[in-house]
Amino acid sequence: MANYDYYRIFYYVAQYQSFTKAAEMLRNNQPNITRYINNLESELGCKLFIRSNRGVKLTPEGENLFEHVAIAQEHLRLGESELQKEKELNSGLITLGVSENALRIFLLDHLERFHEQYPHVRLRITNHTTPEALESLKNDLCDFSVVTTPIDLPHLLQVSVLDHFEDILICGKKYKELSLKHHSLDEFKDTPFVSLTSQTGTRNFYNQYFLDNGVSFHPDIEVSTTDQIIPLIIHNLGIAFYPRKLAQPYLDKGEVYEIPLFQSLPHRKVCLVKDPNKSQSIASSKLIESLTHR
Repeated sequence: MANYDYYRIFYYVAQYQSFTKAAEMLRNNQPNITRYINNLESELGCKLFIRSNRGVKLTPEGENLFEHVAIAQEHLRLGESELQKEKELNSGLITLGVSENALRIFLLDHLERFHEQYPHVRLRITNHTTPEALESLKNDLCDFSVVTTPIDLPHLLQVSVLDHFEDILICGKKYKELSLKHHSLDEFKDTPFVSLTSQTGTRNFYNQYFLDNGVSFHPDIEVSTTDQIIPLIIHNLGIAFYPRKLAQPYLDKGEVYEIPLFQSLPHRKVCLVKDPNKSQSIASSKLIESLTHR
């Protein structure tokens, strides 16, 4: 196959029907352009141009070749244009595997600012439990994950801590009396608990917290998402652990109440997890940078 540069020069000569004009556009000189075309004709074994004092004209073989070369040139031009847009963050796609609490506690505010700055970058956000988000990352279904601890980290994945948060124990009006003093966990044996299902990292965290304090944790009501907990608490179906940041608006309005504990809950983390061996797009790298270098 002939050198790509030959085809590029052929395209410009055919486009402008002039060796001189093609040389100007390519910032070259006419003798070089003529030599390249002669070489291409020699390699292909046919004449591509008819030369005259008024310029050049494509032969039938040249016209046939030009149809294909023009399409290739247009594809290359579009490719360069798309790449330039991505470099300037005027296009691009970022796929995120995100746990619900990480999204609501930390990520939403930062995505809002990123989207304001780069409105043409598309975001594809998949909502997972922490284990599911890490599995999605391991299977190359997302660019990176933002999740909450605890994390059972698969091999070779890299973690950056983005934020810290605390969980508190909350109740509705029916259990308001519990908010008036500190309690030990073993005092809640007869009090119904609302919690996430056992497939979540959050539930694993609470299970371990209870075990560390010599008590077993057996919720009476299990839900699949964090945002289902608050309505159940407001309607007095039990008590529940909930991130303070997310509970604060309901605490301020007096819809739920904090139950103080003697055994304080360990603070948890919001983490960015990525595969260090995976090449990130320009857009994805920019978002990672904005999240980790605040």
